[in-house]
Amino acid sequence: MTAETVFSNAQIVLEDRIIAGSVLLRDGRIADICEGSSRVGEDFEGDYLIPGLVELHTDHLEAHYAPRPGVRWVKMAAIQAYDTQVAGSGITTVFDCLRMGSDDEGGFQQGEMRDMADTLAQAGRENRLRADHRIHLRCEVSTENVLAHFEQFENDPQVGLVSLMDHAPGQRQFQTMDQYTLYYKTKRGLSDDAFAEFCARQQALSARYSAPHRAEIAKACAERGIPLASHDDATLAHVEESVGYGIRLAEFPTSFEAAEASHAAGLSVLMGAPNIVRGMSHSGNIAARDLAERGVLDVLSSDYVPFSLIHAPFVLAGEVETVSLPQALAMVTATPARAVGLDDRGRIAIGLRGDIVRVQRSETIPVVRSVWREGRRVA
Repeated sequence: MTAETVFSNAQIVLEDRIIAGSVLLRDGRIADICEGSSRVGEDFEGDYLIPGLVELHTDHLEAHYAPRPGVRWVKMAAIQAYDTQVAGSGITTVFDCLRMGSDDEGGFQQGEMRDMADTLAQAGRENRLRADHRIHLRCEVSTENVLAHFEQFENDPQVGLVSLMDHAPGQRQFQTMDQYTLYYKTKRGLSDDAFAEFCARQQALSARYSAPHRAEIAKACAERGIPLASHDDATLAHVEESVGYGIRLAEFPTSFEAAEASHAAGLSVLMGAPNIVRGMSHSGNIAARDLAERGVLDVLSSDYVPFSLIHAPFVLAGEVETVSLPQALAMVTATPARAVGLDDRGRIAIGLRGDIVRVQRSETIPVVRSVWREGRRVA
């Protein structure tokens, strides 16, 4: 039996323009787009009709699973709470970041993230999830055990993205000790001696493991056809290395030089949506808004605040003269979908998935009114 849904009297956000009209969904797909007013179907009352958001990098599942130091929540309950927040923010496709690699200063033990992935798969089978969940493996290449963690996902079809990162002092995100001191010494309450010992240990691990682990994981991803992301590239040498590894996505470049070189090389430059909302980086690096003004910002990620993914495009379109609302929304829909090879979503176009979000624009913060995934209302 054919299932049809009509959304009428909407401001439909296409990739290049906004039209007033209606959208017909049939069996979970977009079947027709009509301009003009209509009395048939659910009346959007002039609200925006946009594609479901595509989130490539969010660490927020960790906040539900490990809400306090030393606390581990029930995995299924953590996943369901996180999924509810994601879907309520208009995100219909989400790549859940699972951290690969740990040391005595933090991270998860071997097996924890494998168990989380298995629980995610179980949640999907049991129809517990509102959003379409996939896995993004965040590989801390400077840790001794990152390959052991990574190998546990060797045959997992859920893995759709892998990123390579090194958070040692003097590397990429933390090129200056001022940034690193604020982020680690102050945050952890370390004494001067303890912090010096911590830094020396992290630098030694980076010098020993980063290069070989980066190369080995990149090789495995190339063989399996998994899209690869760089993380916190800061120099032209970093970008050249990323291009050599066949990386598609440049996550959070920390300098204008690296961002512009990545964009020129055909990599999609990803920055944090919270950076747009706040007007600055939480770690003292470049402002995403400045990259948008230079025309080298391609993708936004909610990173640590899920709702920022729907909030940031409206901020960007309102504050950067050269960025229209369709262009800003493409940074959280069409472009991230293409970056990871998902050509069946991210746009309002006939034949694509019926992933739809109804958004009411206000003078301050947009309101997500309703969310559909493959034609089924989920929020």
